[in-house]
Amino acid sequence: MDDRSLESLVRGAVERRLPHDPVSPAALKVVTELEVREAGLGGTVRAAAGAIVTAAAEDLARAWGVTIQRGEPAARRPLRIALGADHAGFDLKEEIKKLLERTAGIEFEDLGTNSNLTVDYPDFAQAVAEAVAAGRADLGIIVDGAGIGSAIAANKVPGIRAAMCYDAASARNSREHNFANVLTLGGRALDAARMREIVRAFLDTPTGEERHAARVRKIMAIERKYRRG
Repeated sequence: MDDRSLESLVRGAVERRLPHDPVSPAALKVVTELEVREAGLGGTVRAAAGAIVTAAAEDLARAWGVTIQRGEPAARRPLRIALGADHAGFDLKEEIKKLLERTAGIEFEDLGTNSNLTVDYPDFAQAVAEAVAAGRADLGIIVDGAGIGSAIAANKVPGIRAAMCYDAASARNSREHNFANVLTLGGRALDAARMREIVRAFLDTPTGEERHAARVRKIMAIERKYRRG
């Protein structure tokens, strides 16, 4: 008997002993590694309010960033964006703020800089990346002169997959194929119109299917291998 069949057998046996859920009769009563794997990287498993979650499922969910949601789905909250820039990206950051203010279902936090005075881009890249890694923001957007330095700096923060994008196609690819959670832009390379195309594509594109998630997990495994402490 393979692992999948064994998990199904155990789940069925446990579910038969659990009380019926009159609110969500179809909701999962037992969550195993199987359901977490099927949810994919960063996905959600919906379960009954009193569902049993195996220890292995909890461990895998933490590793893959999977949310196990018990009971009825909560009202959808706004998408939270952490926003930052250095002096070369300040003007474009202000344009991004205008775009986000006009976009329904989005909240953002501006982590600076707040003028065109010369500053160091790693400071703001780190601030945005840490906000995303800590869960205070769902996604991050950073602007510097070329977008490259901020991507390099942000990617030093564990859990961050920052992508420097130059058009809508690269922004969509970064989300669908690479599960990017931080977008970096070149303030000296983009005008406001092109920026809007890129940011909309990045925010509107969901993460891709399992074949992409499997490759992203390999990226995360490399990160874990070389992480210190």
